[in-house]
Amino acid sequence: MTAIPKFKRYTINPRLFIYGNKTTANVGISYITEDRIGGNINYIKNGTAGFFEKNNTDRVTTQAQLTHRINDKSQLNFKNSYSRFDRFIQIPTYAFKGLQQSTFSEATYSTNGEKADWVIGANYLTDDFKEDRQSNNALRNYHYNTLGAFIQNTWSPSPQFTLETGLRGDYVQKFGFELLPRISAMLKVSPKLTARLGGGLGYKTPTVFNEEAEKTQFQNILPINQSITQNERSAGANFDINYRTKIGDVGFALNQLFFYTRLNRPLVLTTNGSTNYQFVNANGDINTKGMETNLRFTYSDFKVFVGYTYADVNNYFNNIKSWLPLTARHRINNVLMYEKDEKLKIGLEAYYFSPQKLSDGAIGKSYWTFGLMGEKVWEHFSIFVNFENFTDTRQTKFDTIYTGSIDTPTFRDIYAPVDGFVVNGGIKIRL
Repeated sequence: MTAIPKFKRYTINPRLFIYGNKTTANVGISYITEDRIGGNINYIKNGTAGFFEKNNTDRVTTQAQLTHRINDKSQLNFKNSYSRFDRFIQIPTYAFKGLQQSTFSEATYSTNGEKADWVIGANYLTDDFKEDRQSNNALRNYHYNTLGAFIQNTWSPSPQFTLETGLRGDYVQKFGFELLPRISAMLKVSPKLTARLGGGLGYKTPTVFNEEAEKTQFQNILPINQSITQNERSAGANFDINYRTKIGDVGFALNQLFFYTRLNRPLVLTTNGSTNYQFVNANGDINTKGMETNLRFTYSDFKVFVGYTYADVNNYFNNIKSWLPLTARHRINNVLMYEKDEKLKIGLEAYYFSPQKLSDGAIGKSYWTFGLMGEKVWEHFSIFVNFENFTDTRQTKFDTIYTGSIDTPTFRDIYAPVDGFVVNGGIKIRL
């Protein structure tokens, strides 16, 4: 069984920029096509019988932006994007095919004052999905329209204090109105010490497109029941302090972040008593609290970055607490950089992930990954090389990625790298 799929991918992304005295614009289009196939290696090489999964996608995205400067302090801005995502998934006993199209349009007016900046705007979003029938299952078609308006203010009464506030209102067709306030304050205690505090509300419109459904290729998943399903709503807050100083020839910087988020009524996949499944709002919330510490040391041409993240993420459904799968409680990242006169760069990195709970109730193993990169820079070009995961850390070396037979596998969670040691390099040309 292949751990990573065989694939072919082509990408094109041209962009045009137009500059005028008071008006600037840019337009672009991106096209990505990709064919993937994984499964039994004998099927992939020789076409013999066996399990396989094909995933063919075509994505077209357009972007456009127009900015008109009214005067030295005010301007109008317009943005628009369109996305067309055509997808086909096939396994031996099932196929899924559908077309998702979405648009985003936004108009804003912004003005800058001596102590306060304002942004006022409105936007309109559409999201449409049409499924091509491949079986007798119910089609997961939907169409959502969202109309929103917002106002933002940045107030700086003194160089030491800045307050950012915002209020947004969205009307989501079939799911109602959402009011979303946010606030953020920054205080410069001294030239070396800065503190920030912020928080706000958010939401997400329900669809069947998430990680749980992806793992089953959307098999036996019923459409969203719009009459009883509600938006997922979230609330979050964070506080961080930044401290910078110099001790002799050694520069030192500390960033300490504390965070908390709560996702109310998250969509969970439940069985309806037969072979079908449906996403419904859970009776409870997903609660995340933790901290992140980042240290930076600089000396001559060397830089050292050390980071630690603690995340306690749990489900609280029906008054029962459980550890959310695929969330490592402890993560460590270390980076050593050497940079000489912006001509030579060498970096060594190491990342640690603590054990994680898996969806089947098992506990995944902890692991480290290491990387090495280098770049030599000349006036008009540079050469770089990356040795990613050069210790060849792979989940298949210390845990399984599926259970059952190779022809009827049940796939397990992927929580560690599966592609192993990868080397890539290239040449950058500057005209």
